[in-house]
Amino acid sequence: MSAERAHTGRRRNEEARRDVLDAALRLLAEADGAAVSVDAIAKEAGVGKQTLYRWWPSKGAVLLDALTERAETAAPVPDSGALGDDLRAVVAATFAGAQRPPVAPALRTLVREAAHDPHLAELMREFTGARRAALRTVLERGRERGELTADCDLDLMVDQVYGVFWYRFLLGHAPLGEAEAARLADSLMAQGR
Repeated sequence: MSAERAHTGRRRNEEARRDVLDAALRLLAEADGAAVSVDAIAKEAGVGKQTLYRWWPSKGAVLLDALTERAETAAPVPDSGALGDDLRAVVAATFAGAQRPPVAPALRTLVREAAHDPHLAELMREFTGARRAALRTVLERGRERGELTADCDLDLMVDQVYGVFWYRFLLGHAPLGEAEAARLADSLMAQGR
């Protein structure tokens, strides 16, 4: 008899997983996060509620999983050889990607829920940490090419991008368009020289 035992439980079906993630984002886009429950997500996806809890510990974890996948494909790390171009591209992609339905209402819901859920708050830190690391990579490449001074504070530059993003995204007091992304990138370039 083999030391390895065949898997006897049901394996997570990738199609059902995609259905759940798509359903969660779709429902949040329609309700702006307010009235979406795990029951509603399960019903919309055509799976049982117990299936969601077997795969994810909470509604927030479902949303974060969906957003993480979208963020990885929506905001690549450019490497054109010119920091200004790369920085403008990544900031513009970040601003645009977060504002598209169904991402925007899902992201706002996650921020609200993370304020009351320590586990989700940690997941959000991981999610934003990955986005910060991608932007920092762009800045590091520019510094290696001599486009930024050796002593410029890259973490502060990253904080400036995400500080502007979160402030405007959550309060909605000013636009987050391509022109604003370009101005912010140009300002960072000037400060890093």
